[in-house]
Amino acid sequence: MRTGAFESLTVRVILFSSLWAVLALVVAGGLISTLYARTADRGFEDLISAQLYNLVNSVSVSDKGELQGAPDLGDLRYSRPLSGWYWEVLPASDNTSGRLASASLGTLDVKAASNADVPFDLYYRRQYEAAGLNGEDLFVLETEVVLDADNHAARFRVMGNASVIAGDKAQFDRSLALYLGLVGLGSVVTNALAILFGLKPLTAARRALGNVRNGRAERLEGSFPTEIRPLAAEMNALIDNNRRIVERARTQVGNLAHSLKTPIAVLVNEAGAIGGEHGRLVADQSERMRQQVQHYLDRARVAAQSEGVVFHTPVKAAAERVTRVVAKLNPALDVTATFPATEIVFAGERQDLEEIVGNLMENAGKWARSTVRLTCAAETADRFSLAVEDDGPGLSVEESAAALRRGQRLDEAKPGSGLGLSIVSDIVGEYHGTLSLSRSPDGGLRAQVTLPRTPGPQGA
Repeated sequence: MRTGAFESLTVRVILFSSLWAVLALVVAGGLISTLYARTADRGFEDLISAQLYNLVNSVSVSDKGELQGAPDLGDLRYSRPLSGWYWEVLPASDNTSGRLASASLGTLDVKAASNADVPFDLYYRRQYEAAGLNGEDLFVLETEVVLDADNHAARFRVMGNASVIAGDKAQFDRSLALYLGLVGLGSVVTNALAILFGLKPLTAARRALGNVRNGRAERLEGSFPTEIRPLAAEMNALIDNNRRIVERARTQVGNLAHSLKTPIAVLVNEAGAIGGEHGRLVADQSERMRQQVQHYLDRARVAAQSEGVVFHTPVKAAAERVTRVVAKLNPALDVTATFPATEIVFAGERQDLEEIVGNLMENAGKWARSTVRLTCAAETADRFSLAVEDDGPGLSVEESAAALRRGQRLDEAKPGSGLGLSIVSDIVGEYHGTLSLSRSPDGGLRAQVTLPRTPGPQGA
């Protein structure tokens, strides 16, 4: 049966644990980035606010109402032209004149927002964003202060380069993504290795079960962890129980065959003593009864054995034995057998395989004129085919259907009971295989069966 990768327990556990690790890192990264951005913005605003107070304390007004002072905010960026860090002091009342500005601003001017757009708060402060002189974004903090008792007032503006802060935040996010990505990758690899190591006993149990299935072992062997040990014990108990069922079925079949052998032999002897037409009738029916009993006993044996889990039979060795016997019984025929280079192993017992091949070869030997061919081939990973062909008269479609009926004989002149193909059909059916009859290239009958296969003892 075709299975998807998601049906694997290992894949599911690794996938879910990896998704959880990635999700956790993404959430953690988002929180860290947000906290850093808030801290950076708050620190930036606090710096601008402190420099604004420093600027206010460094400026005064002369007796003539002119602004005066030499503010030093302690930051060289206010001295570098077009640095994006500026300060400016402007008159805010009619009795005040003059202008003070940082060396970085000089005589240039940064357009202020209108009072209507950004009004002052209760403390005569306001903040807004503005376009810088060199393409940068500025954060502007303003306040208006009365400088003396004569109501000389001035507007103080400190401007900081917001683009620098945005760049710092972007760089932090990139570094954070890189480091968290490495941590995530390491977590996924570590989780995968830990899960693979943790689930390794399941792989060992599957391999041990495969060894039992392929006939390499009779029980699940190995040291299993506490969680799997009960499962291994139950599987071994099931294997032992199956073995007991098979042995009991074999014993019962043997006992039944032995108990019926003597009564049937007595009937055959008595039929010979009677003689005449009645004697031949009784002998013929007794022989038919013996064959029918043997047929059902074999079928019961196959049904019991097909439930086992440890049977395997190399096809080539078993089929060649039967081929040699048929060749000796039919010296006038050219009996050949062809097998693939890779060993094919039948998932069943040797007696059943020999019964199938023997009946097919025997049937072909009865009707062939000169040639009987056996061909074995692998069909799929778990199926193989056996085809027996002859150059006899062959069968029509109606005759092919009749040949599969139990006891049906198409030619009474030929020896046999008519059970050969029926026995093959029953045995093949017990192994969930197929039997088909068609015309061979030589004009005779081609009988093909498909049966289950397993890897050989060496994994063939």
